[in-house]
Amino acid sequence: MRKDIVKNKINEIEQSLDLVTENMPDTFDKFNELGIIKDGIYKRIEYSIENLIDIFYMFNSDFKLGIPSDDSDLINNLKAKNIISEDIAIRMRDLKGFRNIVVHRYSKIDDRMAYDFIKTNLDDFYIIINAIKSVIDQNK
Repeated sequence: MRKDIVKNKINEIEQSLDLVTENMPDTFDKFNELGIIKDGIYKRIEYSIENLIDIFYMFNSDFKLGIPSDDSDLINNLKAKNIISEDIAIRMRDLKGFRNIVVHRYSKIDDRMAYDFIKTNLDDFYIIINAIKSVIDQNK
């Protein structure tokens, strides 16, 4: 298992989440006025989700689970082999869906939805990170 690479990615995620937390205002109205800082928040969230997906791909490869057809298949593989729980799979699917909206800017991002999603789901990153750390600890 590529523990050092995974740990580095976790560190990058945590740094991004710290920046998001520091710059995330308490209200939607303030968020809506952030301009380029709002774009930076979106980019850091996107980057963090992509790093989580990268870690999941590394787990899939390191545990020799075959080649997933897409990110959803990847999450299903890890869940089916009990590498991640159903709860982690659901949280990851939600984050992945949000990432797709941010990356592809479907019909321009609905800032209200994005603000609510980030405020509501920020803790999911830490829950997933803790699950990743457990996988690492169990496979020393």
